[in-house]
Amino acid sequence: MIYDIGDIIVVNDRMQMDYKYLIDAPTGKQFAVGFDPYFSPKQMLELGIFEGKYCNDCCPELPEEWFLQAKTSEISDSKLNLFEVKSRQSLRIWRDKGWIVGPDPRGWFQWYCRYYLGRRLEKIDDHQIKRWRSFRRHVAQVKANCEPGDMWCRPRQRQALLQWSYDPYV
Repeated sequence: MIYDIGDIIVVNDRMQMDYKYLIDAPTGKQFAVGFDPYFSPKQMLELGIFEGKYCNDCCPELPEEWFLQAKTSEISDSKLNLFEVKSRQSLRIWRDKGWIVGPDPRGWFQWYCRYYLGRRLEKIDDHQIKRWRSFRRHVAQVKANCEPGDMWCRPRQRQALLQWSYDPYV
């Protein structure tokens, strides 16, 4: 399923009831200047993120093909993550730190999924893209502290890079 510009998506899941948004851009295209994520949401789900527990009840909103080879689980399982490490904090911590903004109660990855599908909300998009850009500092830390080719150096940081759609193989 690919949405068309002008489609209205209605969300009914455990965290949002009757939330609606408009598709303003083609799926996977017309991103803001300087926002160039390394992976699509589909690729991220297939590689293994959030211990298999992210968006499990969001399937009706998101394209079915994103989940055909996604690593999902009913219970958190760090072995499903690409780097097989615990990789997430509770939503309570995210809320307490002010990291949940706008109409995306699950945080950055939910925003990215909706942005990728074509939803555009200028102020929210600007905020989330700034957060994404600031995460680039972790790329520099991995490069500075790991030997080239050592994929198991700083696995938590590499997993975090993947979950923010940066190349974890740097």
